[in-house]
Amino acid sequence: MVPVAVLPAAAILMGIGYWIDPNGWGSNSAMAAFLIKSGAAIIDSMPALFAIGVAYGMSKDKDGAAALAGFVGFLVVTTLLSPASVAMIQNIAPGDVSAAFARINNQFVGILVGIVAAEIYNRFSSVELHKTLAFFSGKRLIPILMSMAGIVISFVLMFVWPAIYSGLVSFGASIQDLGAAGAGVYAFFNRLLIPVGLHHALNSVFWFDVAGINDIPNFLGGAKSLAEGTATAGVTGMYQAGFFPIMMFGLPGAALAMYHTAKAKNKDQVASIMVAAGFAAFFTGVTEPLEFAFMFLAPALYVVHAALTGLSVFIAASMQWISGFGFSAGLVDMVLSSQNPLAVNWYMLVLQGFAFFGLYYVIFRFAIVKFNLKTPGREDDDVEESNGVTGSKESGELAKQYLKALGGHGNLENIDACITRLRLTLKDSSLANEKTLKGLGAMGVVKLGSNNLQVILGPLAEIVAGEMKKIPATEDLSNVKLP
Repeated sequence: MVPVAVLPAAAILMGIGYWIDPNGWGSNSAMAAFLIKSGAAIIDSMPALFAIGVAYGMSKDKDGAAALAGFVGFLVVTTLLSPASVAMIQNIAPGDVSAAFARINNQFVGILVGIVAAEIYNRFSSVELHKTLAFFSGKRLIPILMSMAGIVISFVLMFVWPAIYSGLVSFGASIQDLGAAGAGVYAFFNRLLIPVGLHHALNSVFWFDVAGINDIPNFLGGAKSLAEGTATAGVTGMYQAGFFPIMMFGLPGAALAMYHTAKAKNKDQVASIMVAAGFAAFFTGVTEPLEFAFMFLAPALYVVHAALTGLSVFIAASMQWISGFGFSAGLVDMVLSSQNPLAVNWYMLVLQGFAFFGLYYVIFRFAIVKFNLKTPGREDDDVEESNGVTGSKESGELAKQYLKALGGHGNLENIDACITRLRLTLKDSSLANEKTLKGLGAMGVVKLGSNNLQVILGPLAEIVAGEMKKIPATEDLSNVKLP
């Protein structure tokens, strides 16, 4: 998520540029050209940013040496696997080089290199060399090792990359050939994979340049993408547009239905959750806090949500109502992208959104009441009485509460976070109290294997993770109050 977090910067720069010069796209305004070109610089460098960001984000202590190693590895791999280098190394004519190597500068390779760089950093950043080579000990050793690893990666990819590339392109092409229906199928599985966080892997195929689709960068490229022939008005953005009616309107409609069907005594508590989560979905497009509120309580309802998402994306793609995003399908991105030359009848997505608000509200309310689904506020009454303790509003104190609920520092092998989730590795997962975690404000808890745990916190996840890391291992948590 570190490199993905860079996209909003490009969206803001280019969005404002298109607002300043909606017709000339920079040709009629120096300021617009300045902003659009600045944003394009980020988009054009996304593969390298993935190598740097993934290496940094997956390193154990978020160190710059890991990021540098990722960049070094990316330079080595993309240089050695460029068509000219492959022709020279394999002693073949340039025209005989596989077309796959012309697309070696892509996010897939950036992610792969970043992962390797992070693993090398995590394993060898504390190595001490002989005193004659002491200068290269520790973190200084990592870029050197990564340059060597880059050679190994290049050797392996020289033989397997054509097959991988061909498979990815075939998969992407099979979905593309389905047109609007394919976009709907993609959106359906996008939502179904959210519980385990694997939607990012699927997104990379359609949103970035892994299989030649590259929907987000091509859309944000606007005039440049049109001029270069990498974008088509009414088509580019089809894997993004239909999410706007769902995130801005559909899910808030579901939130309203869950509030109206909650038990009377729980309505105030449910209202606070649904208002915060619904506003996050509408304004920023961050939907996981709201989705996790009912995902595990009413899984059948979540499948309905996934199907409605597929339907929305299918409708938008069929009607060529197009808008795009740099972060997610919320109000901010809709406004920023509205003047993009590739935004076609984007305002119709708002009308579609009103329809989906009603659709979600009616379907959710009917299903909850008809099948007595245990959505928030409708759970079976707990026999234990609450002690009145909830999650602290102060992030440092809240981090201590979560740390204690997870079994303390001694039970945590790794603390990390993405945009909405704490990603944790535990020594003993039985010490993590799911009920207490939810009492502190967690929207959901996902167990992956025997020792990996994800705690859904919403936008607070990164802050809480940082505060948890700052808490000394020797600090006494016995006085920290838990629900």
